[in-house]
Amino acid sequence: MSVETGRLLAAFARRFGRQPALVAEAPGRVNLIGEHTDYNQGFVLPVAIDRTVAVAAAVRDDRKVAVRSLDYGECDTFSLGVVHAKGYWRDYVRGVARALESEGHHLPGADLVICGDVPQGAGLSSSAAIEVAVTGALAAISELDLPPREIARLARRAENEFVGVPCGIMDQFASALSRADHALLIDCRSQNVEQIPLTFGESDVMIVVVDSKVPRRLADTAYSQRQQECREAAGLLGVESLRDADERLLERHKADLPPQTYHRARHVISEDGRVVAAAEALRAAHISRFGALMHGSHVSLRDDFEVSCRELDLLVALASGTDGVLGARLTGAGFGGCTVNLVRGDSVDAFREQVVTRYQNETGLPAEMHVCRAVDGLRVTHV
Repeated sequence: MSVETGRLLAAFARRFGRQPALVAEAPGRVNLIGEHTDYNQGFVLPVAIDRTVAVAAAVRDDRKVAVRSLDYGECDTFSLGVVHAKGYWRDYVRGVARALESEGHHLPGADLVICGDVPQGAGLSSSAAIEVAVTGALAAISELDLPPREIARLARRAENEFVGVPCGIMDQFASALSRADHALLIDCRSQNVEQIPLTFGESDVMIVVVDSKVPRRLADTAYSQRQQECREAAGLLGVESLRDADERLLERHKADLPPQTYHRARHVISEDGRVVAAAEALRAAHISRFGALMHGSHVSLRDDFEVSCRELDLLVALASGTDGVLGARLTGAGFGGCTVNLVRGDSVDAFREQVVTRYQNETGLPAEMHVCRAVDGLRVTHV
């Protein structure tokens, strides 16, 4: 396990006076390329990272769920028959229980203890990791034989319908379906996936995530506004989704679109092309091409989709001027959060000094750097 097993098991024993039956663990993710394309039925290329949420679980003899969150130092208890929203971290657990029950899965009561090390509010999908881990835990103790795709779908339903965040399928798929040392190419329309080995042609390339410490909140108005703008663009272009548009169609209708709508559509259409090209570059171990596509993605997110910020732009600029950095871009929905960088192993220390330290000096923000490995998705271990 990635999180401290002993701490989790000891906390469960203290809280409930017994040992759990199992531990379900789900990772966060970082998206290498493909931003704001998932809800436009396009392509994305995330990797699951070695920052996880773990849930220790055991059946109880009533229809209640009792939860202890070690990270928040808080508890929650609710009845499965009547599940109401309470806000904050509790809704991720409650939403999963409701999603399972609403689809005919009769759950027993459960005792749960949750802890994790996925940075929160940074765009690394801590919410999806919680949802997938809890879904996996509740399914396992209920002896439900749910495949990873179904677990991901139910976790996304909890986020969309109960928590109220209109995310696409990427985060939950990455958390449930990923394979170690691979990126996950997802077609968000067909939901077909391809596991692509992270060879890069060089054994020492590291995935380095830098948290800008500028908080981001997916439920904020700006994220929903971008979704609405994309729907309007698709309607004006006469297509079901921007996935169905191409640059020729966009340019033919440029005069018919408000300037802002045109730019939103241009980002999504060009980003889909970059993801497909990046997957091809990865298959061919063409790292310089992959890095150039990352840079193009950041420019498009900054200028056309307008979801970057001064701090993210500074991190990308500092990284791009540092020896050994092969690619850099904002990752996640934007409006703050993280950058993702491909860095040669022997340049990681220089990256810390030239990027993280200089960023802190210029902004006063305590940026946090994570050197990550690509790991497997959801894992359930019986204790």
